[in-house]
Amino acid sequence: MERADHADQADHADDARTAGIVVAIDGPSGSGKSSAARGTARRLGLRYLDTGAMYRAMTWWMMRAGTPVDDADEVAARSGEPDLQVGTDPDLPTITVDGIDVSGPIRSREVTNAVSAVSAVPAVRHRLVALQRELIGDGGIVVEGRDIGTTVAPDATVKVYLTAHEQERARRRAAEGLGGAKVEVTLTQQELALRDKKDSTRTASPLNQAPDAVVLDTTALNLNQVIERICALADERAGMPGRR
Repeated sequence: MERADHADQADHADDARTAGIVVAIDGPSGSGKSSAARGTARRLGLRYLDTGAMYRAMTWWMMRAGTPVDDADEVAARSGEPDLQVGTDPDLPTITVDGIDVSGPIRSREVTNAVSAVSAVPAVRHRLVALQRELIGDGGIVVEGRDIGTTVAPDATVKVYLTAHEQERARRRAAEGLGGAKVEVTLTQQELALRDKKDSTRTASPLNQAPDAVVLDTTALNLNQVIERICALADERAGMPGRR
């Protein structure tokens, strides 16, 4: 039976949690979502959820099971099989599939290049969105992804759409190193452009900016500046004290 790991949800019983705040951070790859979301969660004493990791985990499982990721019918038929468990501690986010820690393997280049195909399958999105909403629960969380403000949590207290110039996003991803090795910026830029196109044109929950989201271009900002701006929005929208 599928369940969400709520063991760490009681760790932050503070004003922000009581207010039930949900901070939704959307945007394309390389815009700085993960670092900004985790940093914001730490700063405000909130939980953290990386929804992209869930789609990566599903993709990893499909590839490991020998399921052709470009066969939407087969992916849909098997999407209910893997058991995903997700932790929401911003200091140590965890994700397992059938009891296997996949936090490393899901960041491989192979998974990165296949995840758009799997995440476009409506059955996959239906299952994972339901689990994401379960994890969000009554709030007290920062959630990052591509469809949080539009689909997963349309009533989120704070909605932020992070972006950055394409070349800068590629430089960041190349510097991170996919699969443990640095990769060429030009190739990474091409891969990001292809993934952006796939994610923004898919039928099920495409990558889109929510109409009421605040757009934040991170090209010329450092991580602390991005976190500060998101915390300021939380102060403004939820009337809560940011933890500086």
